[in-house]
Amino acid sequence: MSPDDIKSFSGVFLNKRVLITGHTGFKGAWLTEWLLALGADVHGFSLPPPTTPALFDQLDLAPRLGSRHRIGDIRDRALVRDTVASIRPEFIFHLAAQSLVRHSYREPVETYDTNIMGTVHVLDAARLAANPCAIVAVTTDKCYENKEWLHAYREEDPMGGHDPYSASKGAAELVIQSYRQAFFASAGSPIRLASARAGNVIGGGDWAADRIVPDCIRALVRKEPIPVRNKIATRPWQHVMEPLGGYLWLAVALSGQLPGRFHFPATAYTGAFNFGPHPEANRTVAALVQEILKHWPGQWSDQSDPKAPHEASLLNLAIDKARHLLEWKPVWNFEETVAHTIEWYRIAAEQPSNAGAHTRHQILNYTANAAAKHLPWT
Repeated sequence: MSPDDIKSFSGVFLNKRVLITGHTGFKGAWLTEWLLALGADVHGFSLPPPTTPALFDQLDLAPRLGSRHRIGDIRDRALVRDTVASIRPEFIFHLAAQSLVRHSYREPVETYDTNIMGTVHVLDAARLAANPCAIVAVTTDKCYENKEWLHAYREEDPMGGHDPYSASKGAAELVIQSYRQAFFASAGSPIRLASARAGNVIGGGDWAADRIVPDCIRALVRKEPIPVRNKIATRPWQHVMEPLGGYLWLAVALSGQLPGRFHFPATAYTGAFNFGPHPEANRTVAALVQEILKHWPGQWSDQSDPKAPHEASLLNLAIDKARHLLEWKPVWNFEETVAHTIEWYRIAAEQPSNAGAHTRHQILNYTANAAAKHLPWT
């Protein structure tokens, strides 16, 4: 797959130096693969792959990146500073994080240190490097103070968080806002910074513990009932490529290279953006599992535990801002999202050597679907 196969994002990323923190993770590996397809000069900075198996390894990304694959911890301020100074990236996608709610109960200090101070280190390294750069800092839909209400959260709603993970991401949003206002707000600033908040992403290659889709796949492979902890919890389910497409298009906007029909200045995009699914994709965990079983038959069992750590039971995002300012919208509906996700896992289980090729096929399929819907980045 080459830039000629995916003529999208106005060719903005071709030969551009792009730094992805957290490139060995699930979303980071998908983003790395996509940017390589767009012809970007991709550099990664991350801890080693967090799971076995790992999508990063299934895509064979370490040898493909070579010396541009850097192992490091964003809690190491000096290493982050030196890495950014040596790369001088034109784009930064900051994805590195401790991203698991249940793990945050076990390791709250690690979670706060990684998600808050790690964000500080990345942004301060960019400040010190002072080269022209568009930065998309990724947080989560869980950064909002969740009141368990029916209406969707908007970018101006207050930050909060019951569990350490959610609170750390809310605090990271405050850090991002502070850096934007204190250091990057002047008309002459070479750096433009936005944050991106996505819904619950699913897709092939997520192998994390305590996430419902990987839990489903592990149980189905073993021909065991799927353990479901919180069947009534409602989440905004979306395929991983949906928010990644939003992050990429937001970075184009920050760089000032949107097509001529967009009349807003690049500074109009230096804020927070939600990238969520269509409202109909806000489904319960039980509904997600039942949809999965349509594509991979099996059983599930209710493992609800009233003594389990608190997790939000109702959460969804308003995406009006992304629709109006970026003309971004989801491409796949709930059923398509689940179908493509399970298709990936079945191929990975039955033909492991084809996991990388099928990932690239899904990127091509997704971009073709986006073009058919006349999304502006295609």
